[in-house]
Amino acid sequence: MKLTLKIWRQKSKGDKGKFVDYKMNDVNPEMSMLECLDVLNETLIEKGEEPVAFEHDCREGICGSCGFMINGVAHGPERATTVCQLTMRHFKDGEELVVEPWRAAAFPQIKDLVVDRRAFDRIIASGGYVSVSTGNAPDGNVHPIGKEISDRAMDAAACIGCGACVAACPNASAALFTGAKIAHLGILPQGKPEQDRRAVGMVSQLNTELFGSCTNIGECTAACPKEVPLEVIAMMNRDYVRGAFKKRDDEVKVTQPVTGWANGSK
Repeated sequence: MKLTLKIWRQKSKGDKGKFVDYKMNDVNPEMSMLECLDVLNETLIEKGEEPVAFEHDCREGICGSCGFMINGVAHGPERATTVCQLTMRHFKDGEELVVEPWRAAAFPQIKDLVVDRRAFDRIIASGGYVSVSTGNAPDGNVHPIGKEISDRAMDAAACIGCGACVAACPNASAALFTGAKIAHLGILPQGKPEQDRRAVGMVSQLNTELFGSCTNIGECTAACPKEVPLEVIAMMNRDYVRGAFKKRDDEVKVTQPVTGWANGSK
């Protein structure tokens, strides 16, 4: 099949970017979107041109490394599908695909389709964990958990941190991501002791970053490749209000956003 890829090219954050058209005349319908970019890059390298930079890792739809907009839709037209699992047969022969990176102030541009998502890391570092040392992993039957509770926790834990929710949201809010990371721990008994501290710390860091405010439009959950439910935002708000009252005398430490890259940093 034939396709035209209209890809956003930008050498660095300080450079001016633009769309560049690439015509591909022999696309295998069974290859994934990332494999299609691999084929394109092989052609560009053979011509002595700069290959398109994009993030990838497991290519199994579970790591959250990859992600970009395809025709204005995060991860492309297929619901609950990451770009590494999106096959080219979902597009029409001769179609033009506009490929561009996530657009958000909190995700500054690095190169081409690659953006800096360290803001997510800082939110996780502010409380998205259980800090109590429990030694070896306990037996699975030590803490009986009802199926309804475990299912809700798993729905929230399915978040892979790809950033599609931010890219799809008109306000570039990260409420769905933060809510998922708070909820999947707070729902389970192991996360209850630190529930208040976790919510206050993570929401405070969220508010420090350059994300917009959530207005419950719902584009985030519609674009989420793991279909994380919108209810995790309500749970986050509930836990934050309760925690902010109970922990109102505690000092909350936040990390200021880092927008640049030092020489040699990764």
